[in-house]
Amino acid sequence: MRIIAGSKRSLPLKTIEGKDTRPTTDRIKETLFNMLQNDVPGSYFLDLFAGSGQIGLEAISRGALYAVFVENNKKAAACIADNIHFTKSEKESQLLQMDVIPAMRSMEGKYKFDIIFMDPPYGNLLEKEVLEYLQTSSILKENPLIIVELALGTDYSYVTDLGYRILKEKCYKTNMHLFLTKE
Repeated sequence: MRIIAGSKRSLPLKTIEGKDTRPTTDRIKETLFNMLQNDVPGSYFLDLFAGSGQIGLEAISRGALYAVFVENNKKAAACIADNIHFTKSEKESQLLQMDVIPAMRSMEGKYKFDIIFMDPPYGNLLEKEVLEYLQTSSILKENPLIIVELALGTDYSYVTDLGYRILKEKCYKTNMHLFLTKE
């Protein structure tokens, strides 16, 4: 696993052993960031359920001004901290080792994000909880881009009822990225 492009290109990243996280493959990450190439530079980026932190670190490498990583798993958070240090990204990032909803509450009035990426554990509807919270949150800038990684076949028909517009769906072999914005 490595940073693919930008100022920190080719730097290797750590990941934790076991099945507690599902690191995004380099190929999927490259596809994702090719779709985001015009949105990332100058953005504030929120990486929820951050795992190894590779998505937020890729955003920083590609010109995001700042990234906040949220991860409640102790081993994964330690891995993110190591990756932030190794890539010398301390000044443009913050790690919150806590559950996602309390973390977002703690950011109210402090941050406004252009892009939110979330890769929650599949099958627990945690993405729905996050989207419900974001309906009334002040941490989103106007016209935010919200990307949700989901297992293929996950029902997300509720998103329009929550006030989101589907911009794009990108399917891979076993998962997909759903691109949303607020209506």
